Amino acid sequence: MNVLVIGANGQIGRIVVDKLKESEHEPIAMVRKEAQAEAFQNKDVKTVLGDLEKDFSHAFEGVDAVVFTAGSGAHTGADKTILIDQEGAMESIDLAEKHGVEHFVMVSGMGVENPRAVEGKMRPYLHAKHRADQYLEQSGVPYTILRPGRLTDDAGKGAVNFYEYQGDVEYGEVPREDVASVLMEIINTKAENKLYPLIGGDTPVTQIL
Repeated sequence: MNVLVIGANGQIGRIVVDKLKESEHEPIAMVRKEAQAEAFQNKDVKTVLGDLEKDFSHAFEGVDAVVFTAGSGAHTGADKTILIDQEGAMESIDLAEKHGVEHFVMVSGMGVENPRAVEGKMRPYLHAKHRADQYLEQSGVPYTILRPGRLTDDAGKGAVNFYEYQGDVEYGEVPREDVASVLMEIINTKAENKLYPLIGGDTPVTQIL
Protein backbone atom coordinates (compact mmCIF):
# COMPACT_ATOMS: atom_id res chain seq x y z
CA MET A 1 0.00 0.00 0.00
CA ASN A 2 0.97 3.61 -0.51
CA VAL A 3 0.96 5.04 3.02
CA LEU A 4 0.93 8.81 3.50
CA VAL A 5 2.60 9.79 6.77
CA ILE A 6 1.39 13.22 7.90
CA GLY A 7 3.87 14.58 10.39
CA ALA A 8 6.66 12.49 8.90
CA ASN A 9 9.35 14.78 10.27
CA GLY A 10 8.18 14.31 13.85
CA GLN A 11 9.76 11.85 16.24
CA ILE A 12 7.21 9.10 15.73
CA GLY A 13 6.76 9.96 12.07
CA ARG A 14 10.41 9.41 11.22
CA ILE A 15 10.40 5.98 12.87
CA VAL A 16 7.19 4.99 11.08
CA VAL A 17 8.60 6.03 7.72
CA ASP A 18 11.73 3.95 8.32
CA LYS A 19 9.66 0.91 9.29
CA LEU A 20 7.38 1.32 6.28
CA LYS A 21 10.42 1.54 4.03
CA GLU A 22 11.63 -1.80 5.37
CA SER A 23 8.21 -3.39 4.75
CA GLU A 24 6.14 -4.27 1.71
CA HIS A 25 4.48 -0.84 1.89
CA GLU A 26 5.53 2.39 0.18
CA PRO A 27 5.83 5.35 2.56
CA ILE A 28 5.08 8.87 1.36
CA ALA A 29 6.50 11.42 3.78
CA MET A 30 4.50 14.65 3.96
CA VAL A 31 6.71 17.49 5.16
CA ARG A 32 6.50 21.28 5.12
CA LYS A 33 10.01 22.23 3.97
CA GLU A 34 12.36 21.33 1.12
CA ALA A 35 15.20 20.64 3.55
CA GLN A 36 13.04 18.09 5.35
CA ALA A 37 12.12 16.48 2.04
CA GLU A 38 15.78 16.12 1.08
CA ALA A 39 16.52 14.15 4.24
CA PHE A 40 13.89 11.58 3.27
CA GLN A 41 14.83 11.59 -0.40
CA ASN A 42 18.37 10.69 0.61
CA LYS A 43 16.85 7.50 2.06
CA ASP A 44 15.00 6.87 -1.21
CA VAL A 45 11.66 7.76 0.40
CA LYS A 46 8.95 9.46 -1.63
CA THR A 47 8.02 12.88 -0.31
CA VAL A 48 5.32 15.46 -0.80
CA LEU A 49 5.35 19.05 0.40
CA GLY A 50 2.25 19.92 2.36
CA ASP A 51 1.22 22.33 5.10
CA LEU A 52 -1.78 21.57 7.32
CA GLU A 53 -2.55 25.29 7.48
CA LYS A 54 -2.84 25.54 3.68
CA ASP A 55 -4.21 23.47 0.79
CA PHE A 56 -2.56 20.05 0.90
CA SER A 57 -5.12 18.07 -1.10
CA HIS A 58 -2.47 17.11 -3.68
CA ALA A 59 -0.77 14.93 -1.06
CA PHE A 60 -3.63 12.39 -1.20
CA GLU A 61 -3.26 11.43 -4.86
CA GLY A 62 -2.75 7.67 -5.13
CA VAL A 63 -2.80 7.13 -1.36
CA ASP A 64 -4.20 3.90 0.10
CA ALA A 65 -3.69 4.57 3.83
CA VAL A 66 -2.86 7.52 6.07
CA VAL A 67 -0.96 7.72 9.34
CA PHE A 68 -1.65 11.06 11.04
CA THR A 69 1.07 11.77 13.57
CA ALA A 70 1.32 15.53 13.20
CA GLY A 71 1.23 17.84 16.19
CA SER A 72 1.67 21.51 16.89
CA GLY A 73 4.31 20.88 19.54
CA ALA A 74 4.59 21.78 23.19
CA HIS A 75 5.75 25.36 22.64
CA THR A 76 2.85 26.71 20.60
CA GLY A 77 -0.26 28.46 21.82
CA ALA A 78 -3.84 27.22 21.84
CA ASP A 79 -4.60 28.83 18.46
CA LYS A 80 -1.86 26.86 16.69
CA THR A 81 -2.89 23.69 18.50
CA ILE A 82 -6.44 24.03 17.20
CA LEU A 83 -5.20 24.75 13.67
CA ILE A 84 -2.95 21.68 13.51
CA ASP A 85 -4.26 19.06 15.92
CA GLN A 86 -7.94 19.71 15.29
CA GLU A 87 -8.59 21.54 12.02
CA GLY A 88 -5.62 20.01 10.19
CA ALA A 89 -6.66 16.55 11.31
CA MET A 90 -10.28 17.12 10.28
CA GLU A 91 -9.24 18.38 6.84
CA SER A 92 -7.04 15.30 6.46
CA ILE A 93 -10.03 13.09 7.26
CA ASP A 94 -12.19 14.94 4.71
CA LEU A 95 -9.51 14.51 2.05
CA ALA A 96 -9.14 10.83 2.92
CA GLU A 97 -12.87 10.35 2.40
CA LYS A 98 -12.82 12.30 -0.87
CA HIS A 99 -9.94 10.23 -2.25
CA GLY A 100 -11.27 6.86 -1.13
CA VAL A 101 -8.50 6.14 1.37
CA GLU A 102 -8.88 2.61 2.72
CA HIS A 103 -7.56 3.16 6.24
CA PHE A 104 -6.89 6.26 8.38
CA VAL A 105 -4.69 5.71 11.42
CA MET A 106 -4.75 8.51 13.99
CA VAL A 107 -2.07 8.96 16.64
CA SER A 108 -3.97 10.64 19.46
CA GLY A 109 -3.18 10.71 23.16
CA MET A 110 -4.30 9.09 26.37
CA GLY A 111 -6.61 11.22 28.46
CA VAL A 112 -8.22 13.14 25.60
CA GLU A 113 -11.63 12.07 26.91
CA ASN A 114 -11.04 14.07 30.07
CA PRO A 115 -9.18 17.31 29.22
CA ARG A 116 -10.53 19.04 32.34
CA ALA A 117 -8.34 16.74 34.42
CA VAL A 118 -5.24 18.70 33.38
CA GLU A 119 -4.22 22.34 33.53
CA GLY A 120 -2.12 24.58 31.31
CA LYS A 121 -1.10 23.99 27.70
CA MET A 122 -2.14 20.34 27.68
CA ARG A 123 -5.84 21.15 28.05
CA PRO A 124 -6.39 22.72 24.59
CA TYR A 125 -4.23 19.96 23.09
CA LEU A 126 -6.43 17.26 24.61
CA HIS A 127 -9.59 19.10 23.55
CA ALA A 128 -8.31 19.35 19.97
CA LYS A 129 -7.26 15.71 19.82
CA HIS A 130 -10.59 14.56 21.23
CA ARG A 131 -12.59 16.53 18.68
CA ALA A 132 -10.44 15.14 15.87
CA ASP A 133 -10.92 11.59 17.16
CA GLN A 134 -14.68 12.03 17.33
CA TYR A 135 -14.73 13.49 13.82
CA LEU A 136 -12.83 10.48 12.50
CA GLU A 137 -15.14 8.02 14.25
CA GLN A 138 -18.16 9.68 12.65
CA SER A 139 -16.62 10.18 9.21
CA GLY A 140 -17.30 6.84 7.59
CA VAL A 141 -13.61 6.43 6.74
CA PRO A 142 -12.22 3.09 8.01
CA TYR A 143 -10.09 4.13 10.96
CA THR A 144 -7.91 3.12 13.87
CA ILE A 145 -7.17 5.49 16.75
CA LEU A 146 -4.08 4.87 18.85
CA ARG A 147 -3.90 6.71 22.18
CA PRO A 148 -0.44 6.23 23.68
CA GLY A 149 0.47 7.22 27.22
CA ARG A 150 3.43 9.48 28.01
CA LEU A 151 5.93 9.16 25.19
CA THR A 152 9.58 8.45 25.93
CA ASP A 153 12.75 8.23 23.87
CA ASP A 154 13.75 4.94 25.49
CA ALA A 155 14.67 2.07 23.22
CA GLY A 156 11.64 0.05 22.24
CA LYS A 157 11.06 -3.12 24.22
CA GLY A 158 8.84 -4.76 21.65
CA ALA A 159 6.18 -5.29 24.32
CA VAL A 160 3.14 -3.19 25.20
CA ASN A 161 -0.28 -3.36 26.82
CA PHE A 162 -3.65 -1.84 26.12
CA TYR A 163 -4.78 0.27 29.05
CA GLU A 164 -8.34 0.81 30.23
CA TYR A 165 -8.37 4.54 30.87
CA GLN A 166 -10.45 5.43 33.93
CA GLY A 167 -10.16 9.21 33.85
CA ASP A 168 -7.03 9.23 35.96
CA VAL A 169 -4.28 11.75 35.36
CA GLU A 170 -1.38 9.40 36.12
CA TYR A 171 -1.04 6.69 33.55
CA GLY A 172 1.76 4.68 31.98
CA GLU A 173 4.39 5.59 29.46
CA VAL A 174 5.53 3.97 26.24
CA PRO A 175 8.61 4.39 24.02
CA ARG A 176 8.01 6.10 20.68
CA GLU A 177 9.69 3.18 18.95
CA ASP A 178 7.08 0.79 20.36
CA VAL A 179 4.29 3.15 19.29
CA ALA A 180 5.67 3.04 15.75
CA SER A 181 5.84 -0.76 15.90
CA VAL A 182 2.19 -0.96 16.95
CA LEU A 183 1.28 1.41 14.12
CA MET A 184 2.89 -1.04 11.72
CA GLU A 185 0.84 -3.90 13.17
CA ILE A 186 -2.30 -1.79 12.73
CA ILE A 187 -1.45 -1.10 9.09
CA ASN A 188 -0.57 -4.72 8.36
CA THR A 189 -3.68 -6.18 10.00
CA LYS A 190 -6.04 -3.39 8.90
CA ALA A 191 -7.50 -3.18 12.40
CA GLU A 192 -10.44 -1.05 11.33
CA ASN A 193 -12.82 1.00 13.45
CA LYS A 194 -10.88 0.33 16.63
CA LEU A 195 -9.54 2.52 19.43
CA TYR A 196 -6.48 1.39 21.38
CA PRO A 197 -5.12 3.12 24.53
CA LEU A 198 -1.46 2.05 24.67
CA ILE A 199 1.23 1.84 27.34
CA GLY A 200 4.41 -0.14 27.77
CA GLY A 201 3.84 -3.67 29.00
CA ASP A 202 4.58 -7.33 28.55
CA THR A 203 2.55 -8.37 25.50
CA PRO A 204 4.72 -8.75 22.38
CA VAL A 205 3.84 -6.12 19.79
CA THR A 206 3.31 -8.84 17.20
CA GLN A 207 0.57 -10.36 19.39
CA ILE A 208 -1.11 -7.22 20.71
CA LEU A 209 -3.87 -7.15 18.08
